Amino acid sequence: MRRRGLLAVAALLGGTGLLRAASPVPPARAPAVPQRIVSINLCADQLVLALADRSQIAGLTKNATDREMSGEAAKARGLPLLSNSAEQILAIEPDLIVGMPASRSAALRALPEQTYPLLDLDTANTLDEIYTSIRQTAVGVGHPERGDALIARMQGELAGLPKPGKSRVAAYYQRRGYMTGTGTLIDELMERIGLVNLAGKLGKPPLSQLSIEEMVAAQPDYLIVESATDKVTDQGSEMLHHPALKDIPRISVPQAWTVCGSPAYAAAARSMAEQIARLEGKRS
Repeated sequence: MRRRGLLAVAALLGGTGLLRAASPVPPARAPAVPQRIVSINLCADQLVLALADRSQIAGLTKNATDREMSGEAAKARGLPLLSNSAEQILAIEPDLIVGMPASRSAALRALPEQTYPLLDLDTANTLDEIYTSIRQTAVGVGHPERGDALIARMQGELAGLPKPGKSRVAAYYQRRGYMTGTGTLIDELMERIGLVNLAGKLGKPPLSQLSIEEMVAAQPDYLIVESATDKVTDQGSEMLHHPALKDIPRISVPQAWTVCGSPAYAAAARSMAEQIARLEGKRS
């Protein structure tokens, strides 16, 4: 990301993801409660929607209202959606740009030499990292108390969550045979509820492909799939319904809960634990 033209907002409190770029131009400061917030990617959308007032939000990404992609899609309805255009951002003259991370935005990279406050959040692949992102965003949008309250709610939902997985092996299997490996949000969710990630057991990277034949040979106890693939909708999802896989019990989770490290983590963990508990009950 070119930082000379987009200087990050000065840190509002120690240890946040608010960055300061080295430049002779004084860094831009976001107001205490910004009124023209622009989110530049899907993961940032969800945090902004969860923590800012609607009246503060001047722009979200085009996927913000997609229920299959965003856990906050309902809140995004009626708000301005941007088409990854630098011109649109310039027209808004935002007093805070939020990215998770900002480097993924082509629109941000294309902006000319302007000075806008930037909240650049790290990708969150663990619960602690999600909590950090929530705190940073809450401070950035001017409502730190909302961040504390949201974290407290999530902690309450996760408190005492059982680990019904009993160290059974599961594979997060996606369209076209993609499998999610270690060091990812899904991997952390599996561990939290007592499952062993097949990808880690096989020494696979964070994202790999496994054929149907290889999956059958690996004999996982569970397949974790996106709920959008519960029915065959395209060639990519068709392979997940191959007869060779029909006897492997399935855990179905909305992609919107796992595509980003977001407040939806608690719902994903609870749903997965409940489904496993039911399936384990059938085994006994």
